[in-house]
Amino acid sequence: MADRRLQVFTTVARLLSFTKAAEALHMTQPAVTFQIRQLEDYFNTRLFDRTHNRISLTTAGELVKTYADQVISLYSEMDNEVRKLTGDVLGPLVLGASTTIGEYVIPSILGEYQAKFPDVAVRLHVANTEGIIHMVENNEIDIGIVEGPVSNKNLISRVCWDDELVIVTPPEHPLTGSSVVGISQVLEYPFISREEGSGTREVIVDYLSHAGHDISELNLTMEFGSPESIKSAVAAGLGISILSIATLDKELELKMLAKVSLDPPLTRPFSIVYQRQKFRLRAMDEFLDFTETHCVAKQTVK
Repeated sequence: MADRRLQVFTTVARLLSFTKAAEALHMTQPAVTFQIRQLEDYFNTRLFDRTHNRISLTTAGELVKTYADQVISLYSEMDNEVRKLTGDVLGPLVLGASTTIGEYVIPSILGEYQAKFPDVAVRLHVANTEGIIHMVENNEIDIGIVEGPVSNKNLISRVCWDDELVIVTPPEHPLTGSSVVGISQVLEYPFISREEGSGTREVIVDYLSHAGHDISELNLTMEFGSPESIKSAVAAGLGISILSIATLDKELELKMLAKVSLDPPLTRPFSIVYQRQKFRLRAMDEFLDFTETHCVAKQTVK
């Protein structure tokens, strides 16, 4: 494998944090520090300036990073080409998923993928859409799956399938007697929302805007960072919300919650996103092909 010291160095250089690098590499912080000191001893110069709990690359560090990135990229390309010849699909694959997708959609996809490619070591990060896109931009993850469109032109974004968002209420709520509900009726009731940066919240804000309303018109009573917290609050009668239909299977079956479609319907794409210039290992290519097949099947079922 490529020199471990270079892998550690490039991770620290990218994140500018020994602590974050240790988390990303699944190492202890002293082990990361030891690898950097070994590299600095080898070159007989400091690669990082350490001041006031912050680090930055020295001139020598910038030079080493330039070459280290090329070395690791060439190694990955060599490894990938050999794997094509041998038919092996293995190695690490670091994925990211926004909260709704990470909790309700990706587990079944990953289960099928791992069964097909057991030698691929998959790691998954779950955060809100904004956080996942930021991780892709910073090369912290190979592929992200997020809610909504992606505007960054440096990233490749492919729509996987369309997700419907519906009004979620307690079972005996006045809105449950309607087949569909306009957004203006939602404004009449206490509303429980996802946090800022959430893909769900952004698509609701856009929907309100197109209907001539502003988020300030919502009777916003609570904000939560996950659909589970919102569902619990709605079930307790604390308000209504708008959530992905993909999050509601259990609660609808047990009649803990009710749903009503919006008129016009509120949909948003689930998008796969990755860096335009990133060298793609075979495990990454296979995952992209696998998810595309999964998405086509899902759309066909609809």
